[in-house]
Amino acid sequence: MLTHVWGLIAHPNREWKQIKEERETLTHLYEHHVLLLAAIPVVCSYIGTTQVGWSLGGGTTIQLGYLDALGAGVVFYLVILAAVYAVGKIIRYMAKRYTRPPSQSQCIVFAGYVATPMFLSGIVAVYPLIWLCLLAGVIGLCYTAYLLYLGIPSFLNISKEEGFIVSSTTLAFGVLILEALLGMTVLLWGYGERIILSIIG
Repeated sequence: MLTHVWGLIAHPNREWKQIKEERETLTHLYEHHVLLLAAIPVVCSYIGTTQVGWSLGGGTTIQLGYLDALGAGVVFYLVILAAVYAVGKIIRYMAKRYTRPPSQSQCIVFAGYVATPMFLSGIVAVYPLIWLCLLAGVIGLCYTAYLLYLGIPSFLNISKEEGFIVSSTTLAFGVLILEALLGMTVLLWGYGERIILSIIG
């Protein structure tokens, strides 16, 4: 798992070829990659929101209690896992038009590896400043887009021109999913306690 993470950051072209040759199963991907890496933003957000608190500027800080943060973390974690699956389904849908489309399982495996930079960018949530998290998110998204554009042509056995179209469409839907995820993150981690109290009250 750590080999692929480093490989995708340091030499992505070579790593994509190796990942394709391995023909990894969906179960193996989740057990050895997604479940572990998806925990990075969740654990870091838990630490940040309970120990430091979300800084919104102007001296306003929102800090969650341990139980509230735990509940938000569990939901956040499940949403991340579902997002990887959803992007994989999008790639599968786009791939159906080609002669030898990969299976749904292979598309989800690909999506799991593409999301690696986004998982790693969650480290900054240990010190949850809004601008810092947004900056890390943008950097993670840009590198994710780069991995997508590099990997799609060889993954689908198509030309770079066709790969550009598939990658752009996948990225557009992925950004929509990411925006929804960020919105939920702000609600869960920043205002989770208030929402819970308003529902109970």
